[in-house]
Amino acid sequence: MILVNTDFISGKKLETISIVKGSTIQSKHVGKDILSGLKTLVGGELGAYREMMDEARAIATKRMVEEAEKLGADGVINIRYATSAIMQGAAEVIVYGTAVKFIG
Repeated sequence: MILVNTDFISGKKLETISIVKGSTIQSKHVGKDILSGLKTLVGGELGAYREMMDEARAIATKRMVEEAEKLGADGVINIRYATSAIMQGAAEVIVYGTAVKFIG
């Protein structure tokens, strides 16, 4: 499965199949949430939240790819990510793109 954020795949002719997406909502353990809150007092990277968002993006991407595979896609173009806070310490990540099949 080829994944790109462009509207083409070099050297390939494409047939559009459908929009595909994947999403997840992730939260951190309350203990890590408290420690991260304390970290905001002194500044610096909030490692627990970075890890949470990296994991959320990976899960959402995997779900999008699974949806594309079910449609018989060879790739997904125009991939975009979006995030939103659901509640304190929890975030939704959604990824979407256009599933395509190679032709010719």
